Amino acid sequence: MKYFRLLFLTLLIILSGCGTTSDFSQVLEDIQENLDFGNVSTVIQIVDSIKKISGENKEIIHVADSLEQIAERIPLDFSVTENKVKAQLEKIIGQVSSGQISEWEDKGWLEWRMVDGEKKYFNRAVSNLILIKKFHEQKDRGLRDTTGNQEMIFRLRHTGQVLKSTDNQSNPVLPVNMEVTYTITVHPDVVPDGEKIRCWLPWPKEGHPRQKEIKLINSSNPKYIIAPDTAIHRTLYMEEVAKKGNPAIFQISYTYVSSAQHFNMAGIKILPYDKGSEIYQKYTSEQLPHICFTDKIKQLADSLTGNDDNPASIARKIYFWFKENIPWAGALEYSIIPNIPEYVIKNQRGDCGMQTFLFISMLRYKGIPVRWQSGWMMPPGNQNLHDWCEVYYEGAGWVPVDVSYKLQKSDNTLIRDFYFSGIDSYRLIINDGVAGALYPEKQYLRSEPNDFQRGEVEWKGGNLYFDKWDYEMKIEYIK
Repeated sequence: MKYFRLLFLTLLIILSGCGTTSDFSQVLEDIQENLDFGNVSTVIQIVDSIKKISGENKEIIHVADSLEQIAERIPLDFSVTENKVKAQLEKIIGQVSSGQISEWEDKGWLEWRMVDGEKKYFNRAVSNLILIKKFHEQKDRGLRDTTGNQEMIFRLRHTGQVLKSTDNQSNPVLPVNMEVTYTITVHPDVVPDGEKIRCWLPWPKEGHPRQKEIKLINSSNPKYIIAPDTAIHRTLYMEEVAKKGNPAIFQISYTYVSSAQHFNMAGIKILPYDKGSEIYQKYTSEQLPHICFTDKIKQLADSLTGNDDNPASIARKIYFWFKENIPWAGALEYSIIPNIPEYVIKNQRGDCGMQTFLFISMLRYKGIPVRWQSGWMMPPGNQNLHDWCEVYYEGAGWVPVDVSYKLQKSDNTLIRDFYFSGIDSYRLIINDGVAGALYPEKQYLRSEPNDFQRGEVEWKGGNLYFDKWDYEMKIEYIK
């Protein structure tokens, strides 16, 4: 797993400074091999041994703790037994044979791993299988019917209104005023009585024409720190003291205004890029491990775009490839995926963030500046974590693109292709990039090391993973 080699390398460098590289190089190889084979318990034992002999070296303890956390997260995502997955399948689609299950496994539609010598399925393997089967059945039949899907109906109506309001000006339109109450509840007794709990909650970005008038209404603790808007991840930080037998509650309420935006690409003259500019240099570069130019990514991008040198045309070809080939599916936690873009290519599926990582990687490789953007989708009754991006065209500026929303069912091509160069009013922008430092700095490996949407929690004894706390988003739409 190449993703984890950065941690291994860091640990090796630290140990080299202690004059112990030769003693530990074999240990690091053992960790790598055992992670590859799903020997989670063995990895944890090895890492515990490293921590015990590290003395007071905080750097070694931090990296070793990170490796241990990654290993512990794998069985949380892969916890379904063979008998249970068969029962889940039969409850939804009726009797299935072992041959059918094997066929779906061979196609990669039913995801599993070996975990400590036992075959375990991804928690969402069955629901993902249903989505993937439906995608391919509709694709084969030439169908993409969304009749009766209220979320799609609302989206279609709203984007039509956006287009009527823009008048080809690409200015933010149709502002929606929302009041948000966001709560993180840490489970009782996961932190010892009297110990300090540190919590970072998602907070809206301010430096965007589509997102304005952010006002804090109240917070569960009057002492808080809001990250500067220049931070990659916008956060509101608070602390609470753990009380035996009680949950620790972190809550904020705020209002903000979000607007839609659409660019009619046919009316924009795209100019040549200034390849020496800061924007071009920064946003056409790799950002490992998940914005990367591997051979597979290069080959795929080149096969889709050929000799095309028009940025909008290249982006469009790649965008349409996702529509035809990559269904949305529930994702593993990103922290246990070594290389997200290659995972999407190999498995031919991915959630919004996974698709966006691959889209960004391909466009940047082709010399087109593109940046990550994420937070939440906020339509009534369907709010959820969501990732998208913005593509930079010289002559137009930053154009929003939502690759996982794909095409809409409409004979009007502007409505059909809306999310190739537009975005709706129901968004909450929290991040303008990935893998940034939190503010104030977090001590331990984040539960989600790349994105920031749900929040992060830790105490002096370590990170508190997602299974140790719950989050809730409530939205009121203000007229």
